[in-house]
Amino acid sequence: MAVHLLTGDDESILRSKAHDLVAQLVGDGDRSLLVDEFDGEEYELREAVDAAQTLPFLTDKRVVVARDVGRFNADDLVPLIGYLDNPLDTTDLVLVAGGGRLSKKLTDGVKATGGHVTSTSPPNRPKDRHTWVRTEAEEHGVRLDGAAAVRIADQLGEDVGRLEGILAVIRSTYGDGVKISAADVEPFLGEAGGVPPWDFTDAIDAGQTSKALTLMARMIHGGERHPLQIMAILHSHYGKLARLDGADARNESDAAAAMGIRPGYPAKKALANYRRLAGGGVQRAIQLLAEADSDLRGDTDLGSELVMEVLVARLSRLGARR
Repeated sequence: MAVHLLTGDDESILRSKAHDLVAQLVGDGDRSLLVDEFDGEEYELREAVDAAQTLPFLTDKRVVVARDVGRFNADDLVPLIGYLDNPLDTTDLVLVAGGGRLSKKLTDGVKATGGHVTSTSPPNRPKDRHTWVRTEAEEHGVRLDGAAAVRIADQLGEDVGRLEGILAVIRSTYGDGVKISAADVEPFLGEAGGVPPWDFTDAIDAGQTSKALTLMARMIHGGERHPLQIMAILHSHYGKLARLDGADARNESDAAAAMGIRPGYPAKKALANYRRLAGGGVQRAIQLLAEADSDLRGDTDLGSELVMEVLVARLSRLGARR
Protein backbone atom coordinates (compact mmCIF):
# COMPACT_ATOMS: atom_id res chain seq x y z
CA MET A 1 0.00 0.00 0.00
CA ALA A 2 1.13 3.62 -0.42
CA VAL A 3 0.66 7.27 0.47
CA HIS A 4 -0.41 9.65 -2.32
CA LEU A 5 -0.36 13.46 -2.17
CA LEU A 6 -2.09 15.32 -5.00
CA THR A 7 -1.32 19.00 -5.41
CA GLY A 8 -2.57 21.66 -7.83
CA ASP A 9 -4.16 25.09 -8.13
CA ASP A 10 -7.30 24.20 -10.07
CA GLU A 11 -9.87 22.61 -7.78
CA SER A 12 -11.86 20.95 -10.57
CA ILE A 13 -8.78 19.24 -12.00
CA LEU A 14 -7.61 18.29 -8.52
CA ARG A 15 -10.92 16.64 -7.67
CA SER A 16 -11.08 14.87 -11.02
CA LYS A 17 -7.58 13.42 -10.60
CA ALA A 18 -8.36 12.37 -7.02
CA HIS A 19 -11.52 10.62 -8.26
CA ASP A 20 -9.54 8.79 -10.95
CA LEU A 21 -6.84 7.75 -8.46
CA VAL A 22 -9.35 6.39 -5.95
CA ALA A 23 -11.13 4.48 -8.73
CA GLN A 24 -7.79 2.98 -9.75
CA LEU A 25 -6.98 1.97 -6.16
CA VAL A 26 -10.43 0.44 -5.62
CA GLY A 27 -10.34 -1.47 -8.90
CA ASP A 28 -12.99 -4.20 -8.94
CA GLY A 29 -13.49 -3.99 -5.18
CA ASP A 30 -16.53 -2.77 -3.28
CA ARG A 31 -16.10 0.99 -2.80
CA SER A 32 -18.56 1.05 0.10
CA LEU A 33 -16.34 -1.36 2.04
CA LEU A 34 -12.96 -0.09 0.88
CA VAL A 35 -13.14 3.70 0.98
CA ASP A 36 -13.28 6.11 3.92
CA GLU A 37 -13.53 9.70 2.69
CA PHE A 38 -13.06 12.88 4.73
CA ASP A 39 -14.17 16.16 3.19
CA GLY A 40 -15.55 19.56 4.20
CA GLU A 41 -14.64 21.98 6.97
CA GLU A 42 -15.97 19.88 9.84
CA TYR A 43 -13.63 16.90 9.89
CA GLU A 44 -10.41 16.85 11.89
CA LEU A 45 -7.25 15.39 10.45
CA ARG A 46 -6.81 12.99 13.35
CA GLU A 47 -10.06 11.29 12.25
CA ALA A 48 -8.51 10.48 8.88
CA VAL A 49 -5.33 9.28 10.60
CA ASP A 50 -7.38 7.00 12.87
CA ALA A 51 -9.06 5.53 9.81
CA ALA A 52 -5.70 4.99 8.10
CA GLN A 53 -4.42 3.17 11.20
CA THR A 54 -7.45 0.84 11.31
CA LEU A 55 -7.08 -2.66 9.91
CA PRO A 56 -9.42 -3.56 7.03
CA PHE A 57 -12.61 -5.56 7.65
CA LEU A 58 -13.99 -7.96 5.04
CA THR A 59 -11.43 -6.63 2.55
CA ASP A 60 -7.69 -6.94 2.10
CA LYS A 61 -7.04 -3.19 2.31
CA ARG A 62 -8.51 0.24 3.02
CA VAL A 63 -8.45 3.42 0.94
CA VAL A 64 -8.56 6.56 3.08
CA VAL A 65 -9.08 9.93 1.35
CA ALA A 66 -8.47 13.24 3.14
CA ARG A 67 -9.32 16.39 1.17
CA ASP A 68 -8.33 20.04 1.60
CA VAL A 69 -5.31 19.14 3.71
CA GLY A 70 -3.90 22.61 3.08
CA ARG A 71 -6.27 24.04 5.70
CA PHE A 72 -4.53 22.27 8.59
CA ASN A 73 -1.86 24.04 10.64
CA ALA A 74 1.32 22.61 12.14
CA ASP A 75 -0.43 21.36 15.29
CA ASP A 76 -3.16 19.65 13.25
CA LEU A 77 -0.53 17.87 11.18
CA VAL A 78 1.24 16.24 14.14
CA PRO A 79 -0.82 12.97 14.07
CA LEU A 80 -0.44 12.67 10.28
CA ILE A 81 3.32 13.29 10.36
CA GLY A 82 3.55 10.64 13.06
CA TYR A 83 1.58 8.20 10.91
CA LEU A 84 3.88 8.82 7.94
CA ASP A 85 6.81 7.60 10.03
CA ASN A 86 5.21 4.14 10.13
CA PRO A 87 2.27 3.85 7.69
CA LEU A 88 0.03 0.80 7.81
CA ASP A 89 0.79 -1.57 4.94
CA THR A 90 -2.91 -2.35 4.42
CA THR A 91 -3.93 1.27 3.82
CA ASP A 92 -3.75 3.42 0.71
CA LEU A 93 -3.82 7.00 2.00
CA VAL A 94 -4.80 9.70 -0.49
CA LEU A 95 -4.13 13.28 0.60
CA VAL A 96 -5.65 15.99 -1.59
CA ALA A 97 -4.37 19.58 -1.43
CA GLY A 98 -6.69 22.57 -1.14
CA GLY A 99 -8.13 24.75 1.57
CA GLY A 100 -4.94 26.77 2.01
CA ARG A 101 -1.19 26.66 1.62
CA LEU A 102 0.21 23.16 1.77
CA SER A 103 2.75 22.57 4.53
CA LYS A 104 6.27 21.75 3.33
CA LYS A 105 6.59 19.46 6.34
CA LEU A 106 3.73 17.37 4.96
CA THR A 107 5.22 17.21 1.47
CA ASP A 108 8.61 16.23 2.88
CA GLY A 109 6.96 13.62 5.12
CA VAL A 110 5.18 11.97 2.19
CA LYS A 111 8.41 11.85 0.18
CA ALA A 112 10.38 10.49 3.13
CA THR A 113 8.00 7.56 3.56
CA GLY A 114 8.33 6.66 -0.13
CA GLY A 115 4.96 8.13 -1.07
CA HIS A 116 3.95 9.73 -4.34
CA VAL A 117 3.63 13.52 -4.70
CA THR A 118 1.79 14.35 -7.93
CA SER A 119 1.13 17.83 -9.29
CA THR A 120 -2.12 18.11 -11.24
CA SER A 121 -1.34 21.62 -12.51
CA PRO A 122 -0.85 21.91 -16.28
CA PRO A 123 2.62 23.03 -17.45
CA ASN A 124 3.32 26.71 -18.07
CA ARG A 125 5.18 26.55 -21.37
CA PRO A 126 2.76 26.70 -24.33
CA LYS A 127 4.31 23.73 -26.15
CA ASP A 128 4.21 21.60 -23.00
CA ARG A 129 0.62 22.65 -22.34
CA HIS A 130 -0.40 21.59 -25.85
CA THR A 131 1.10 18.16 -25.17
CA TRP A 132 -0.67 18.04 -21.80
CA VAL A 133 -4.06 18.73 -23.45
CA ARG A 134 -3.45 15.96 -25.96
CA THR A 135 -2.49 13.51 -23.21
CA GLU A 136 -5.53 14.41 -21.12
CA ALA A 137 -7.72 13.91 -24.17
CA GLU A 138 -6.31 10.43 -24.77
CA GLU A 139 -7.06 9.52 -21.15
CA HIS A 140 -10.68 10.53 -21.82
CA GLY A 141 -10.86 8.46 -25.02
CA VAL A 142 -10.49 11.43 -27.40
CA ARG A 143 -7.84 11.49 -30.18
CA LEU A 144 -6.83 15.07 -30.98
CA ASP A 145 -4.52 16.01 -33.79
CA GLY A 146 -1.79 18.54 -33.03
CA ALA A 147 -3.75 21.54 -34.31
CA ALA A 148 -6.82 20.63 -32.25
CA ALA A 149 -4.74 20.35 -29.05
CA VAL A 150 -3.16 23.76 -29.75
CA ARG A 151 -6.56 25.33 -30.43
CA ILE A 152 -8.08 24.00 -27.21
CA ALA A 153 -5.08 24.96 -25.06
CA ASP A 154 -4.94 28.48 -26.50
CA GLN A 155 -8.68 29.04 -26.10
CA LEU A 156 -8.81 27.80 -22.51
CA GLY A 157 -5.74 29.70 -21.34
CA GLU A 158 -5.82 29.57 -17.54
CA ASP A 159 -9.37 28.24 -17.50
CA VAL A 160 -8.18 24.64 -17.75
CA GLY A 161 -10.94 23.41 -15.46
CA ARG A 162 -13.27 23.43 -18.49
CA LEU A 163 -11.15 20.89 -20.37
CA GLU A 164 -12.83 17.79 -18.96
CA GLY A 165 -16.29 19.06 -19.93
CA ILE A 166 -15.16 19.93 -23.45
CA LEU A 167 -13.58 16.50 -23.90
CA ALA A 168 -16.74 14.80 -22.64
CA VAL A 169 -18.87 16.65 -25.20
CA ILE A 170 -16.42 15.90 -28.02
CA ARG A 171 -16.40 12.21 -27.13
CA SER A 172 -20.18 12.01 -26.96
CA THR A 173 -20.43 13.77 -30.33
CA TYR A 174 -17.79 11.92 -32.35
CA GLY A 175 -17.38 8.67 -30.40
CA ASP A 176 -14.17 6.78 -29.56
CA GLY A 177 -11.21 6.37 -31.87
CA VAL A 178 -12.05 9.21 -34.27
CA LYS A 179 -9.20 11.63 -35.05
CA ILE A 180 -10.41 15.11 -34.10
CA SER A 181 -9.26 18.22 -35.96
CA ALA A 182 -9.21 21.88 -34.96
CA ALA A 183 -12.32 22.51 -37.04
CA ASP A 184 -14.11 19.68 -35.22
CA VAL A 185 -13.49 21.19 -31.75
CA GLU A 186 -14.36 24.78 -32.67
CA PRO A 187 -18.11 24.59 -31.81
CA PHE A 188 -17.38 23.34 -28.29
CA LEU A 189 -14.71 25.80 -27.11
CA GLY A 190 -16.86 28.55 -25.62
CA GLU A 191 -15.48 31.86 -24.38
CA ALA A 192 -11.72 32.43 -24.36
CA GLY A 193 -10.27 31.96 -20.89
CA GLY A 194 -7.71 34.10 -19.12
CA VAL A 195 -4.02 33.84 -19.93
CA PRO A 196 -0.88 33.65 -17.77
CA PRO A 197 0.70 37.05 -17.01
CA TRP A 198 4.00 36.07 -18.62
CA ASP A 199 2.34 35.53 -22.00
CA PHE A 200 1.03 39.09 -21.74
CA THR A 201 4.35 40.67 -20.75
CA ASP A 202 6.23 38.60 -23.35
CA ALA A 203 4.00 40.08 -26.07
CA ILE A 204 4.71 43.60 -24.80
CA ASP A 205 8.45 42.93 -24.65
CA ALA A 206 8.37 41.64 -28.22
CA GLY A 207 6.58 44.78 -29.42
CA GLN A 208 3.52 42.74 -30.47
CA THR A 209 0.91 45.39 -29.72
CA SER A 210 -2.10 43.64 -31.22
CA LYS A 211 -1.34 40.37 -29.43
CA ALA A 212 -0.70 42.15 -26.13
CA LEU A 213 -4.04 43.98 -26.34
CA THR A 214 -5.86 40.74 -27.14
CA LEU A 215 -4.24 38.95 -24.22
CA MET A 216 -5.04 41.83 -21.87
CA ALA A 217 -8.71 41.68 -22.90
CA ARG A 218 -8.72 37.96 -22.11
CA MET A 219 -7.16 38.63 -18.72
CA ILE A 220 -9.88 41.16 -17.92
CA HIS A 221 -12.90 39.33 -19.31
CA GLY A 222 -11.93 35.66 -19.31
CA GLY A 223 -9.59 35.75 -16.33
CA GLU A 224 -11.69 38.31 -14.40
CA ARG A 225 -8.67 40.42 -13.49
CA HIS A 226 -9.33 44.05 -12.61
CA PRO A 227 -7.26 46.63 -14.52
CA LEU A 228 -5.52 47.48 -11.24
CA GLN A 229 -4.40 43.86 -10.99
CA ILE A 230 -2.96 44.06 -14.48
CA MET A 231 -1.28 47.31 -13.48
CA ALA A 232 0.31 45.46 -10.55
CA ILE A 233 1.64 42.81 -12.97
CA LEU A 234 3.23 45.52 -15.11
CA HIS A 235 4.65 47.31 -12.06
CA SER A 236 6.32 44.07 -10.99
CA HIS A 237 7.62 43.39 -14.49
CA TYR A 238 9.21 46.79 -15.02
CA GLY A 239 10.21 47.13 -11.37
CA LYS A 240 12.58 44.19 -11.83
CA LEU A 241 14.08 45.85 -14.90
CA ALA A 242 14.48 49.10 -12.97
CA ARG A 243 16.69 47.30 -10.44
CA LEU A 244 19.13 46.65 -13.27
CA ASP A 245 19.42 50.36 -14.01
CA GLY A 246 22.93 51.39 -13.00
CA ALA A 247 23.81 47.89 -11.76
CA ASP A 248 26.21 47.26 -14.66
CA ALA A 249 25.00 43.67 -14.87
CA ARG A 250 27.09 41.84 -17.42
CA ASN A 251 25.69 38.35 -17.12
CA GLU A 252 22.87 36.28 -15.70
CA SER A 253 24.47 36.05 -12.23
CA ASP A 254 24.95 39.83 -12.00
CA ALA A 255 21.34 40.39 -13.03
CA ALA A 256 20.06 37.88 -10.50
CA ALA A 257 22.04 39.52 -7.71
CA ALA A 258 20.73 42.97 -8.63
CA MET A 259 17.11 41.76 -8.68
CA GLY A 260 17.42 39.63 -5.56
CA ILE A 261 16.50 36.36 -7.30
CA ARG A 262 18.31 33.13 -8.12
CA PRO A 263 20.29 32.84 -11.34
CA GLY A 264 18.29 31.18 -14.08
CA TYR A 265 16.02 31.87 -17.02
CA PRO A 266 14.04 34.75 -15.37
CA ALA A 267 17.28 36.66 -14.68
CA LYS A 268 18.62 35.96 -18.17
CA LYS A 269 15.35 37.09 -19.73
CA ALA A 270 15.21 40.28 -17.65
CA LEU A 271 18.77 41.19 -18.61
CA ALA A 272 17.95 40.74 -22.30
CA ASN A 273 14.87 42.96 -21.94
CA TYR A 274 16.85 45.63 -20.11
CA ARG A 275 19.51 45.69 -22.79
CA ARG A 276 16.84 45.96 -25.47
CA LEU A 277 15.11 48.87 -23.77
CA ALA A 278 18.25 50.41 -22.27
CA GLY A 279 18.02 52.67 -19.23
CA GLY A 280 16.01 55.33 -21.03
CA GLY A 281 13.38 52.85 -22.17
CA VAL A 282 12.91 51.45 -18.66
CA GLN A 283 12.61 54.95 -17.20
CA ARG A 284 10.02 55.86 -19.83
CA ALA A 285 8.08 52.69 -19.01
CA ILE A 286 8.03 53.58 -15.30
CA GLN A 287 6.80 57.07 -16.21
CA LEU A 288 4.00 55.64 -18.37
CA LEU A 289 2.97 53.31 -15.55
CA ALA A 290 2.79 56.21 -13.09
CA GLU A 291 0.64 58.28 -15.45
CA ALA A 292 -1.73 55.38 -16.15
CA ASP A 293 -1.96 54.56 -12.46
CA SER A 294 -3.11 58.10 -11.76
CA ASP A 295 -5.62 57.90 -14.61
CA LEU A 296 -7.05 54.65 -13.20
CA ARG A 297 -7.56 56.41 -9.88
CA GLY A 298 -9.63 59.24 -11.35
CA ASP A 299 -7.31 61.69 -13.11
CA THR A 300 -9.14 61.17 -16.41
CA ASP A 301 -12.66 60.57 -17.67
CA LEU A 302 -11.51 57.65 -19.81
CA GLY A 303 -12.70 54.17 -18.85
CA SER A 304 -10.23 51.96 -17.00
CA GLU A 305 -9.96 49.43 -19.84
CA LEU A 306 -9.23 52.17 -22.37
CA VAL A 307 -6.55 53.59 -20.06
CA MET A 308 -4.91 50.16 -19.97
CA GLU A 309 -5.16 49.75 -23.75
CA VAL A 310 -3.33 53.05 -24.28
CA LEU A 311 -0.69 52.06 -21.72
CA VAL A 312 -0.08 48.63 -23.24
CA ALA A 313 0.17 50.09 -26.75
CA ARG A 314 2.75 52.65 -25.58
CA LEU A 315 4.78 50.06 -23.64
CA SER A 316 4.91 47.66 -26.57
CA ARG A 317 6.07 50.45 -28.87
CA LEU A 318 9.05 51.12 -26.58
CA GLY A 319 10.47 47.72 -27.44
CA ALA A 320 9.50 47.89 -31.09
CA ARG A 321 11.22 51.24 -31.68
CA ARG A 322 14.47 50.06 -30.16
